[in-house]
Amino acid sequence: MKTLKQIIGRYMRLLTVILAVLILDVIVYIQVVNEQRQAYENAVRTFQQIEQMLASNQEELEEVVAQYSATCLRNAEAIAYMIQSDPSVLDSMDELKNIARLVEVDEIHIFDDAGCIYAGTHPEYYGYTFDSGEQMAFFKPMLEDHSLKLVQNITPNTAEEKLMQYSALWSENGEFIVQVGMEPVNVMKVTEKNELSYLFSQFRVNLEADYYAADIDSGEIVGSTDLDCVGKNLTEIGLDAKYFEEHEKGFHALVNDRNSYCVFQRAGDNYIGRVITSRDLYRRIPETTVVLAVCLAAIAAALIFAVTRYMNRYVVDGIRDINEKLGSIAEGNLDEVIDIRSSAEFAELSSYINAMKQSILDGNRKMSYVLRKTNMQIGVYEYNEHMKRVRLTEYMPGILALDEKEAQQLSSDMASFKRFIDRIHENPVEGEPDIFGIKDRYVKLEEIREHHEVFGVAIDVTESVRKRKEIEAERDMDLLTGLYNRRGMEQKLSTLFEKPEELGHSAIIMIDADNLKVINDSYGHDMGDIYLREIAGLITSPETRGCVAARMGGDEFVLFLYQYDNERELEDAIKELENLQDQRMADLNGDVRVVLKFSLGYGLVGGRAGYQEALKEADERMYENKRERKK
Repeated sequence: MKTLKQIIGRYMRLLTVILAVLILDVIVYIQVVNEQRQAYENAVRTFQQIEQMLASNQEELEEVVAQYSATCLRNAEAIAYMIQSDPSVLDSMDELKNIARLVEVDEIHIFDDAGCIYAGTHPEYYGYTFDSGEQMAFFKPMLEDHSLKLVQNITPNTAEEKLMQYSALWSENGEFIVQVGMEPVNVMKVTEKNELSYLFSQFRVNLEADYYAADIDSGEIVGSTDLDCVGKNLTEIGLDAKYFEEHEKGFHALVNDRNSYCVFQRAGDNYIGRVITSRDLYRRIPETTVVLAVCLAAIAAALIFAVTRYMNRYVVDGIRDINEKLGSIAEGNLDEVIDIRSSAEFAELSSYINAMKQSILDGNRKMSYVLRKTNMQIGVYEYNEHMKRVRLTEYMPGILALDEKEAQQLSSDMASFKRFIDRIHENPVEGEPDIFGIKDRYVKLEEIREHHEVFGVAIDVTESVRKRKEIEAERDMDLLTGLYNRRGMEQKLSTLFEKPEELGHSAIIMIDADNLKVINDSYGHDMGDIYLREIAGLITSPETRGCVAARMGGDEFVLFLYQYDNERELEDAIKELENLQDQRMADLNGDVRVVLKFSLGYGLVGGRAGYQEALKEADERMYENKRERKK
């Protein structure tokens, strides 16, 4: 008869093997399901990002188109005003081209009251009429209604089929029609961002997965991270669109002769999908299964040994010691080392657990390696309320402007790290969502909070933010004088007049630099530019409470004075500026000195809700001042 030790040992071994096989089967199944779920969630997040980018880019496109149309019409109004003020420019193509460069348009065409071009910057179009083509016919109703101010959508022009945006209006005296044309460079750049090829270029972070966009009706692939597939039909690469609706959570297919897991969703007129090979999707499962199998074998051996001999002393106490160590590791203390040597099995188990812990640490390095391949400075951090330490990827210290010592201190204390992140959130960059200033750089910081876990992503966007700020400055500033240009002035005044109660007593001052044409004709346009810069410096030299200065174009300047306590103080400031008329000299070069002459007129804003009436009043007074000074 077999002994109890033998019976227990036999059945323990048999039961252990059966349980191990079942556990491994369940774990493998769970891992497969989990990997498929993760693949689906990754795909959905990417699809949402694509849809958000499309929506954002569409809003940006509509805004740019609207701004471009408004600019085109304002340019036509400015040119009409210049020509009506000095009709002689119609006899000089060079003058018209100078006006075009000044106002920043590509074409100027002047139509007579019969709708025929008789002047402009492009003599090859002389003789064209509103009946010369479909594009030209858009403006024909203006011949019947002189009040019309038309802006045409971006369309190929009649002569060259070149994409242009045209606007046209009658001069105030009704003698001619001014049409201007502008190449829609900025609009085309924003339009490119709505193309799927551009969007997919933003999603080359995960090199294991490919993304596809296919037309719902034809099945043609219209965009993909795999450029060789663009233009092909879905069936040519092994996909069938009927599976997309039937298997929303994902399905297996042979894509480009590789067994792959696919997730597709409908987005507008296209299907958008993420495809990852089964080899890449399940690559971690064999290794994990082997590790688990080894661990299970070690645990089984330890249990059998403990039951037959030292159950309490070596099993219970050993498991308790391991649990304490694992609890410390679960709290984020990844420096903890498990070293239970009461038996060979527990020693082996310790080594496997330490190896698993090391794999967690290696995960950070692997993530840093993957992020490094994106050519972007991206960092990741992770912690939960049970952890004392914070896990940081390689780039995080550099992105957050931390030296090695600071990074070690913050990563070892979750509370200190949270306070550090909170301080970062106290310095947001205006107009830049989720972007914050850190010393001399800009960082996009986002966090995902699930239950008690926090997963954060930090991206160094310093270069892109600086470029946007430089573009905004160049767009709103006059490069010659350093003052605001017309657009910048209007934007600044619009912002100020959002809170009129804070403006106090204010006034609009119109200033016209006299003798600019004489200086340009006598000494050249370079000297004229120096003259304008001297005028700009002169009119902004008096000390004022609040002042916005702009060059509106050509020889016209505008000052907006505000935040004065009473009208007398405001008029004293204006008087100080009037006293500068014809009182200062400027050196144009070593041999030429001229008097800085300018005409001036002002209008008090008072309790008005806007500044347009004051601007009109200032303009009239400025011309009156100019006439009086010529007597």
